[in-house]
Amino acid sequence: MASFMKHSSMILFFACTLFLQGALGEITCENLPTNVCSFSISSSAKRCLLENSANEVGKMEYQCKTSEVMVGNIREYIETDECVNACGVDRNSVGISSDALLEPLFTAKLCSRPCYQNCPNIVDLYFNLAAGEGVYLPDLCNKQRTSPHRAMIELLSSGAAADAPAPFASQDIVVGAPDIAPASF
Repeated sequence: MASFMKHSSMILFFACTLFLQGALGEITCENLPTNVCSFSISSSAKRCLLENSANEVGKMEYQCKTSEVMVGNIREYIETDECVNACGVDRNSVGISSDALLEPLFTAKLCSRPCYQNCPNIVDLYFNLAAGEGVYLPDLCNKQRTSPHRAMIELLSSGAAADAPAPFASQDIVVGAPDIAPASF
């Protein structure tokens, strides 16, 4: 029964995704439901970002916004639930930060085979966030697999996230990791 429910929810998700793409003609972040906003990419190749916003009565609610971060090789993409789960990311996180790379459990999921080899959108995003901190994600993943504690020490000593500017602080950032070959397991 659980397998049937899982497959049914997958089919429903993909049907909704196709409906959204067909109904909108193109993906515009501001038109996406908040439950699929994070880790989506608009038709203009800009990343969608979940933000807090006050409504008319002052109550805080989520809104999907278009960031200025360009993705080099992916357009019109809504991330799958499988990749969200495999990579350990949260669609309800407001903004995206390299700070997550300092969390050993997150890094373990990001560097895991199901994420690293099957979820290029999320890997591309964190590849670029890590690069902004002076860290090469494939090296971090190799170190994380062989010595997780040492990987975190090296990441901290590199200055990553210590004095990092706010994510997406600069204008017209063009993001696009090179086609990285996942490290061998």
